[in-house]
Formats: sequence, C-alpha cells, structure tokens
Amino acid sequence: MKILFSFLPKPDQQANLIAGFPNAEFIFQKPFDEEILKSADIFVTYGEDLSASHIESAHQLKWIMVASAGLEKMPMKEIANRNIIVTNVRGIHKTPMAESILAHILSIKKSLPIIAENQRNGEWSKKVNSSELFGATALILGPGAIGGEVGRILQAFGVYTIGCNRSGDLANHMNEMISFSQLKEVLPTADIVLSILPSTTETRHLFTYEHFHCMKRTAIFMNFGRGDVLKEEELLRALQDNRIAYAVLDVFENEPLPKGHPFWEMNNVIVSPHVSSHSSQYVVRALEIFTKNLTMWINENNQMENLIDLEKGY
Repeated sequence: MKILFSFLPKPDQQANLIAGFPNAEFIFQKPFDEEILKSADIFVTYGEDLSASHIESAHQLKWIMVASAGLEKMPMKEIANRNIIVTNVRGIHKTPMAESILAHILSIKKSLPIIAENQRNGEWSKKVNSSELFGATALILGPGAIGGEVGRILQAFGVYTIGCNRSGDLANHMNEMISFSQLKEVLPTADIVLSILPSTTETRHLFTYEHFHCMKRTAIFMNFGRGDVLKEEELLRALQDNRIAYAVLDVFENEPLPKGHPFWEMNNVIVSPHVSSHSSQYVVRALEIFTKNLTMWINENNQMENLIDLEKGY
C-alpha cells in the first residue's frame, strides 16, 4: 500500500506514521512526483494541487484524504466518476477559528482598532464608541462544527444565536434556526452576521446587496467560510452606502486580495489573509483523523470519519 503526501508533516510526525503502519509505504513530497501518484493507493493533500489529469492517470488511487475542509478546488466530477473515496478534516478548525472570530468581534465592540491607532498617534482620547456584546443577536450562516462552537461561546457572553442553513434543521448552540429562504426576514434583527458556509452551487453568491440592505446600519458582517458566498463589489457598495457598519473578511473571491483593492484602505474593513484556522495543532489534529481512518481502511471498516458526498461537495 503506497501513501503519498503532498505536504510535509514534521519529521517526528512522519516517523510516527511510518512506525504505526509498518506495512505501508509512505512518501512525503512537496511538490509531489506525478509519476509516484500514478501508483499511489492513497493521496494526502491540502486539496489545491490535484487536477483532472492527475485523476485520469492515477490508476491505483482509491482514497484522497484532504487536510482541509474546503474541496472547491478539487476535480470532484472526475473523482466521482472513478468512485474514489474522499475524506476531509471537518471539525478540526472549530477551536482556532472560533477564537479568531471572537477576537475580531470583541476587538470591534471594544474599539481596539481605534485605541491602537490613537496609541500610534500619541493621542490620549477617551472618545471611543465601545459597546457591549451582551444582549446582541448573532446570525450564523453555516452552524456546523465551527458555527456551533462560535455559538456556544457567544451564548456564554449573553448573545442570542440564530443559525441558518439550507434546511433550517436544528443545530447545536443555536437559540433558533432558519433556512436560506428566510434570510431577509431575520437579517433586520441581527447585530452580527457571520458566514462560515462552504462553496457549493447553493451557497455561491447567496448573499446579495439586497441582503445587506436588510441589515442594521450598525451591523457587523463577517465572512470566514468561502469568498464566493457574495460578490465583493456588492459588499463594497453596501459599505460605501453605509448600509452596514463593519466587515471582517478572512476569505475573498480572489486570493490573495489584489494590491490596490479598496478594502485595504477602508477603516471599517478588517482584511485577514485567510489565517483564522492557523494553529500549532492543525497538522496534529489532521493526522489524528487520518490515522483513525487509515486503521479503518486497512480493516475494511466503512465507518470512516468525514466521508464526503461527492455530489453535494461536502
């Protein structure tokens, strides 16, 4: 059994894998050798280096382990045609991303960007418009593992949480749930609107200027899912029209965000370069899921964690 990694875990992590699965051949390469992929049984990747032509020539490939939650850059149609199993690391982002999201919310609520600017300018000023998080309402689009963890922490701050997904089905740590079709009805009640949605045919450009028009002018909009949940020009227009107060963006339609983009210079926009999930524990947690699934794979157990529905893309 040949297992090809297209990223490089730390040497001790590589050694643990080799010791734990002595009958497997592990190959760690960045970038990976396309000739080796042709004879690999398992490919472990972040999901951005695999093309349709790779799938066409990887005749032995049976399982792709994606060390990321997003799959939108992968050739899913070709993978599905080959009946290749795909798993990801859904769930490992919840702690670092929830901490990042809460940090941004509290920073804005407590006027930390203004306080930091005043310090840089040597200005002692108490004229800051700080407000409380307590009693606010947060609308969370995509209340899965990450959204649920954000909801849990926000509820501890006294925030009322509303989850929003395709079905409107119940989710953890949400005071109530709505479906996508009810968004415009509920947006006027939200102080914080947070998207953690994946990129799918249903979510792409789901959020429009009309949705921003429904929001409170004091609302904070946050996107920590995928950049194509909206068209950036419509968000830019909403900010310029003062339809909303603040935007915190960790993801963008095109990454990196181009130099000269208006977002860079706007005082009411935070540009975070897709780093909210970064953590010293990221690869540790990813490999924990991989080793559990590899054990199941070897034992022909079909209860592997985080199996992807290739038609839905998640």
